[in-house]
Amino acid sequence: MSPKSPGCDALLIGGGHNGLVCAAYLARAGLKVTVLERRHIVGGAAVTEEFHPGFRNSVASYTVSLLQPRVIADLDLPAHGLRIVQRRRNNFLPLPDGQYLLTGGGQTQAQVAKFSARDADRLPAYEARLEAIADVLRALALEPPPNLTDGGWWKALPELLRAGRLGRRLHALDETLRQELLDLFTVSAAEYLDRWFESAPLKALFGFDGVVGNYASPYTPGSAYVLLHHVFGEVNGIKGAWGHAIGGMGAITQAMAGSATAAGAEIRTGAGVREVLVEHGRAVGVVTEDGQTLRARAVVANVNPKLLYQQLMAGQDVPAPTRERMAHWRCGSGTFRMNVALSQLPSFSALPGEGDHLTAGIILAPSLDYMDRAYRDAVERGWSRQPIVEMLIPSTLDDSLAPAGKHVASLFCQHVAPVLADGKSWDVHRDEVADLMIATVDSFAPGFTDSVIARQALSPLDLERTFGLIGGDIFHGALSLNQLFSARPMLGQADYRGAIPGLYLCGAGTHPGGGVTGAPGHNAARRIIADLG
Repeated sequence: MSPKSPGCDALLIGGGHNGLVCAAYLARAGLKVTVLERRHIVGGAAVTEEFHPGFRNSVASYTVSLLQPRVIADLDLPAHGLRIVQRRRNNFLPLPDGQYLLTGGGQTQAQVAKFSARDADRLPAYEARLEAIADVLRALALEPPPNLTDGGWWKALPELLRAGRLGRRLHALDETLRQELLDLFTVSAAEYLDRWFESAPLKALFGFDGVVGNYASPYTPGSAYVLLHHVFGEVNGIKGAWGHAIGGMGAITQAMAGSATAAGAEIRTGAGVREVLVEHGRAVGVVTEDGQTLRARAVVANVNPKLLYQQLMAGQDVPAPTRERMAHWRCGSGTFRMNVALSQLPSFSALPGEGDHLTAGIILAPSLDYMDRAYRDAVERGWSRQPIVEMLIPSTLDDSLAPAGKHVASLFCQHVAPVLADGKSWDVHRDEVADLMIATVDSFAPGFTDSVIARQALSPLDLERTFGLIGGDIFHGALSLNQLFSARPMLGQADYRGAIPGLYLCGAGTHPGGGVTGAPGHNAARRIIADLG
């Protein structure tokens, strides 16, 4: 082989879940594939690691719903060890006045009726409407959106056909649902929920999905789409359900890695990429952090597009329109992530003792106004003094994560500023904010602080350094209207082809966006296979 001969068909930068999915499909198509992962373990933000002796947890991403059933089936993930169990209850919203809202288990309507009989009556229609819209968007998730280019009729024709198929799908919705879909892309979560419901607890429970991972208020225009994005999923065939992967989120990516290697893909850990190698305007390989040059017919980036174009490529190799787009690519999810080892289960004032409510997503944010104040406080002061916390206790469903009688909890905390103002560092304020998050849980579950054996705290800066999540952004770019569909990551790159020939993108910064879905990896693989033949 000559020094400039490709060493393989495809080099993938980043062994996160979308990179592994893409690699598995490429290898199954007979292509020679190498995955390069900077960390000691594959999985990206979907990993399970021991954070205190005897205590393991999903370090960053923490719950299952959005993972595409087709990806599970195509890669035969159960045969590689994946087992997902459903939460016994969906969500638990304890309130400061001692009341609570607990959904799932066939009791949701009765629970809502405690606060509003009108809301309970309207709930089935609300769920049916969102489900009808979600069904259309689920189908679109596994297809590239129309790619708007200026490459002449021969490039435009396939995109016009794709747009036509999209139009037919949307036309299948009745006029009311088409208008509803448009509204969901543009209005705030609060405005949308106000149309349906009157009780603050129900709007808080649903509205949380409009801000989770989203550095915004529930009153921010466009946040209704983020709410919709989080109802796309299903667990074991049950639409809209949330679950837990036995062994944590790392069990998903380990199964994906097993599927990829079984198909012939090579996975290298401790192999960070320093730069994308470009020759004569084409991506031809990478240079690793240890100085090794690797060549391939295709370079596939499973990283935030901002990281790719601003840090892994020389400015002169990136076309001017892409440089400008990335200068304005909005990242930052306002997330502070914690993993906590517990000596015992928490007992909530609103619903004391053990029970199925402890298997649910526990939302500590009693109203939309509370969430709005949390956001505004973070913008003004760096972090909210009354933060939003979602707590999951996966050891209630999975006894492999903690010693007998002990437990682990995941705290997904908001809002904090992705970057602190006035030169302040998250390294200085991390423990202060971690204390606040623990105290917030304690205010709803007295004694929680005393039950904490150990904790792992990850600020937005930690999430960026460890997982490449710029500004702690779990979506690789905000899910705003100007960063969705054909504009994700930008017009002309919606088909998973990057800014120059030979370069592809397969991460969450492409359609359909963030979450542990596998959809971007699936879609990118189809494009690469078609191009490489």
